[in-house]
Amino acid sequence: MSADMKKRIKEFEEHLRTERRLSGHTIISYQSDLEKLAIWCAESELLLENITTHDIRVCLSSLHKRGLGGKSIQRWLSSIRTFFNYGMKNQWLDKNPANSLTAPKSPTKLPKTLDVDQVNQLLSFTTTNWIDYRDHAIIELLYSSGIRLAELSGLNLTDLDLKECSVRVTGKGNKTRSLPVGRKAIDALKIWLHCRQNKIATESSAMFLNIYGKRLSSRSIQDRLKKISMRQGMQGKVSPHMLRHSFASHMLESSGDLRAVQELLGHQNISTTQIYTHLDFQHLAKVYDKAHPRASKKNN
Repeated sequence: MSADMKKRIKEFEEHLRTERRLSGHTIISYQSDLEKLAIWCAESELLLENITTHDIRVCLSSLHKRGLGGKSIQRWLSSIRTFFNYGMKNQWLDKNPANSLTAPKSPTKLPKTLDVDQVNQLLSFTTTNWIDYRDHAIIELLYSSGIRLAELSGLNLTDLDLKECSVRVTGKGNKTRSLPVGRKAIDALKIWLHCRQNKIATESSAMFLNIYGKRLSSRSIQDRLKKISMRQGMQGKVSPHMLRHSFASHMLESSGDLRAVQELLGHQNISTTQIYTHLDFQHLAKVYDKAHPRASKKNN
């Protein structure tokens, strides 16, 4: 990577961190995408200011040949387009060579979900110590409110309002929203908070703690959920995101209110939420096939 490219990328990352206030996870994605661009420029002996639309098209083709999927290519193109726009704004680029390009569309991949019986199976594990009570509260909250893994890991004690049965979360773009918390999740949280107060010596403000009294990391939450799902005899590993998908799918199935589900999930665009309408249709199609007397696909 050239010194100039390195400098520009570092400036851009600082802009994402301080001005746009994006999450660490999002910034890492940008870093990965820009590193691909930098490597390709070095291999092609191209200077940043000399990159053309044709060059970007060749790079796209190269990434595709190396096995990068359609969705990853879409993200890469979006990242470098944002990077080039930043360059134009700061006057070290004259034009954005990626503006007129579009990535190939990927087939829609439906998110994996649990049905209600599977959720109950997951949550029926025996609680014998404070770690079990903590994990039970985590799973109940993930499914009850559909919050993201990073949002859950970042929760503080002051974010929970037991009286109002709600939780305040900080989502993507540092935006906050308040979410309702169901009765079973509230009950599990009350038990966990009692354990937290009486079993753990800590000055941390974090809602969920590890054995050292520190904030429980996202990775640890993923690992605990994986172990519990295996212990409960679940088919395939269960992830926090799968519980978020299940929450969204079950809410839409029961209410049919796409806008409400969008607000609860914290999606900026309704198009992101619409993926769950496909899941809801799948469910309805199965019910129809089983129930309707003329729905049988068997040949007579």
